[in-house]
Amino acid sequence: MRQVRGLNRLTALEVKAAKKTGWYGDGGGLYLEVDDHGRRWVLRLTIGGRRRDLGLGPLHKVTLPLARERAAEYRSMAYQGIDPVSTKRARRQVPTVPTFEQAAHEVHRTRAQGWSNGKHVDQWINTLRDHAFPVIGGKPVNVIGTPEVLKVLTPIWLTKPETARRVRQRLKTVLEWARAAGHRSGENPVDLIGDALPKASANKIEHHAALPFAEVPKFVTALRDGEAESVTKLAFELLILTASRTIEIRRARWEEIDWQNMLWTRPAESMKARREHAVPLSPRAMAILMEAKKLASNPSSGLIFREGNRPLSENRFLNARDALGYGDRCTPHGFRSSFRDWTAETTQFSSEVVEMALAHTIKSKAEAAYRRGDLLAKRKTLMDAWSEYICG
Repeated sequence: MRQVRGLNRLTALEVKAAKKTGWYGDGGGLYLEVDDHGRRWVLRLTIGGRRRDLGLGPLHKVTLPLARERAAEYRSMAYQGIDPVSTKRARRQVPTVPTFEQAAHEVHRTRAQGWSNGKHVDQWINTLRDHAFPVIGGKPVNVIGTPEVLKVLTPIWLTKPETARRVRQRLKTVLEWARAAGHRSGENPVDLIGDALPKASANKIEHHAALPFAEVPKFVTALRDGEAESVTKLAFELLILTASRTIEIRRARWEEIDWQNMLWTRPAESMKARREHAVPLSPRAMAILMEAKKLASNPSSGLIFREGNRPLSENRFLNARDALGYGDRCTPHGFRSSFRDWTAETTQFSSEVVEMALAHTIKSKAEAAYRRGDLLAKRKTLMDAWSEYICG
């Protein structure tokens, strides 16, 4: 190896012509090493009395000026007592913080492997592409806070409530993944927005998206064949068959079931009208409860549908619906409207019977008839007919 004094001793032509095995010095410890395996830049330094050789890259990727620039940076570090070799290794180990869009695509890629519904696979990323990426897609996930979340959700919160809810859930999922992957810390900003989102006018009537009743049998068939957990599918189908509200299904308890008379008596505290309500159960509804009984640890008391010791979350219903590709078309509550439309267009049941089946508050005359029990028998016939229509 020839010794070279000073810096920048090699010329571009000398570097280009260097083909013979050996070390070609540029000065200051910078060498072009040539052997049978190729040509590469090496910086030789002495740090703490120990000689260190630091690779700067192959000649076909690192030009002479770039090699000199890197050598100067590492020599400066060595003069300050910093080991460039250890620093370079540490830099390689520091993970790059992904942007929100990159993180979302990674979450989508890993989750999509477990989804069988191709439409849902596309919908999951498309909602973020349409509503989140234009606002925060290029931001690193570790700088996204509540202001950024609000910028995404506020424009669609009132105009597209169902879409906004899905975007909110997916924002949360992506940011939870980022925290688990070590790209951010602290609380999820989606959980911190609280009451900052706009509220609908108190005079505005909320309409729940509902399927045409002709499509309900197809939905129930798809639900049974879907990927949701068994307890979710059973709860969702019972909700449809009994025209119940989601909260009523989630709070249902085993001790409320009268197996002999095929009745589910909901206590007043579980009802919107704060009045006890008896629900006639069709044979299929009873079969669902029997299946749920097999899954229960204590089928004599307690919640029928649960997550651990808590009621089944409402998101279970929404996620099951989304997985079937119905996210934009219906809500769990909307099946009550489907039921009402079916009764109006295909049956001869009176409006009083239908309103009672929906547990709506009825004026005194009908209420008195209900208390005598004559509407209960009619409601039993109605719910059996609805079940037969759905299940065949």
